[in-house]
Amino acid sequence: MNYFSSDFKLGILGGGQLGKMLLTETRKFDIQTLVLEPSEEAPARYSCNGFYKGSLMDFDTVYQFGKMVDLLTIEIENVNLDALDKLEEEGLPIYPSPKTLRLIQNKGKQKDYYVSNDIPTSPHQRFVDLNDLRNALAKDELEFPFVWKCAQFGYDGNGVKICRSALDLVKLPDVECIAEEMVPFKNELAVIVARSVSGEVKTYPVVEMEFHPEANQVEYVICPARIDEKVAEKATEVALKVSEAFHHVGLLAVEMFQTADDEILVNEVAPRPHNSGHYSIEASYTSQFENHLRAILNLPLGNTDSKVAGIMVNLVGEEGFSGQVVYENIEKIMAIDGVTPHIYGKRETRPFRKMGHVTIVNEDMTEARKIAEEVKNSIRVISTTIE
Repeated sequence: MNYFSSDFKLGILGGGQLGKMLLTETRKFDIQTLVLEPSEEAPARYSCNGFYKGSLMDFDTVYQFGKMVDLLTIEIENVNLDALDKLEEEGLPIYPSPKTLRLIQNKGKQKDYYVSNDIPTSPHQRFVDLNDLRNALAKDELEFPFVWKCAQFGYDGNGVKICRSALDLVKLPDVECIAEEMVPFKNELAVIVARSVSGEVKTYPVVEMEFHPEANQVEYVICPARIDEKVAEKATEVALKVSEAFHHVGLLAVEMFQTADDEILVNEVAPRPHNSGHYSIEASYTSQFENHLRAILNLPLGNTDSKVAGIMVNLVGEEGFSGQVVYENIEKIMAIDGVTPHIYGKRETRPFRKMGHVTIVNEDMTEARKIAEEVKNSIRVISTTIE
């Protein structure tokens, strides 16, 4: 099929920052794009050929949108899978497939799938609701501390909480959830795997993630990870095993723990472009977004090697500020060599909301990390009003 400068239409479910950055690549290749997104203020709104406002969880909305396109992909997992099933049955290519998404969308099913496929992961228990979890504690079938995760609809640190006592359960939502055994780990790592329709597979280098201690959000992504080569090889092998198990097409971001004794445990996966791959826009020969596009169109995958060391700094809304966003000191960081800001286009900020990211490229990793710290300490995402 001729994708370029033709009548071919690519549909994208979700119009957030990932959609916006994916559309940069479709515009480069002149591929027509339609986006379905519930928010009128979506970052991807102005970059596509057709923008449609509607619920991603509504069967009819997703189904009718799918009838308008030649191929469908996602930038968020929380979509109506029944509609995708019907569209796929009717012959529409959908990547990743609804079958893959069913295994990933629910974190309980996702964890069970690791166990059934001999993929190393931390021990877990599933609960239908919070009351079910409390009963397990009362019967000594579950012990503190553990990591609580809502089974569906968690994002950006929301839906995850470390529970050390009964007090930590007080404000948890009454939803289906899992409790994971806490793992003592050295590092949180990630590997992005690109897999095309015909089965060509490439991996990006292992990255290291540094998290905000309170918000449970990634603050820094460091590529390459500052780990032993044997550990990196093991992480890549595990990521490839996970990719094979899910039979995905497109990108699969595999988040992992490096334990105290250098074992690798899978935390969770995302079947789409991912925060851990944003550094690739400036630092890699082929960005994660371009390779997602190449994979779903069954084109040859691009080189996933890094040209230079890369670090990404997440820009999130500061605590105490909600309202019309203001990026303070952005001119200061733009004066530094190798620094590129990416502003997502969200007009309203709130505490810990992802508003953008900054990439730092440098031939010297130590210098790149130093600059990343300077960027983090300089730029502030605030608002015209204080809470």
